[in-house]
Amino acid sequence: MSKKTFFASDFHLGANARLSSLERERQLVRWLDRCAPEAERIFLVGDIFEFWFEYGAVVPKGFNRLLGKLAELRDGGLPIEAFTGNHDLWMFGYFEQEFGIPVHHSPIRIEINGKSFFIGHGDGLGPNDLGYKRMKKVFSNPLAQWLFRWLHPDLGARLAHFASGQSRAATPAAERNWLGEDREWLLQYCHRKIDQGIEPDFFVFGHRHLPVDWLLKNGRSRYINLGDWMRFNSYAVFDGTDVSLKFFENEGEVVSNRV
Repeated sequence: MSKKTFFASDFHLGANARLSSLERERQLVRWLDRCAPEAERIFLVGDIFEFWFEYGAVVPKGFNRLLGKLAELRDGGLPIEAFTGNHDLWMFGYFEQEFGIPVHHSPIRIEINGKSFFIGHGDGLGPNDLGYKRMKKVFSNPLAQWLFRWLHPDLGARLAHFASGQSRAATPAAERNWLGEDREWLLQYCHRKIDQGIEPDFFVFGHRHLPVDWLLKNGRSRYINLGDWMRFNSYAVFDGTDVSLKFFENEGEVVSNRV
């Protein structure tokens, strides 16, 4: 029996939502314990944290349950890979050095058991997200990172959490739901890639905070969005043949055009 590959994103630890950040972290540890015995690999596809910035000798306070579990699984030989998201893009080597977990800062293309995958967090992709695309240029600028590093960590974290809260509050409630095929920017991004001749079996993204399994216009590739753990506790499993979206300790529906 072949082992499975697991994908999850948008935990946003440090921010309270349907459940507190602490309870959500405990759920994640239970989920990892559940996955580990049958996992071949686990991908954490961005926005693991609501805010993360690695100073020279300081990392953000908390998250010891999750970090301890990641260390335990890696020490046991389970491959785990992570991606930066728009809330935790300031990862500079701690995960690699402390846990042996590679961190990807842009989408990757890989093959797993004969199936091709295009995986990334999804921020800044597609025709929209214009405000964030401008902000990401600033956040990724070495000078801006150097200046931010000179802020006291307490002040830097406070500012970042305030900005995150303001951004979330400014998001229209309607955008939390499916916008339609012509307005979903990550779906449009997948179609553009297909037009460019990039046709993986599965495009796997987070960022959208909505569980989606959508058959694309070439009739073969599928757009998988992992949803989030603020509302859904959703994740994806590749069993060696197919990808399916599931919910952990919660119930939910997947947006899909597949019969």
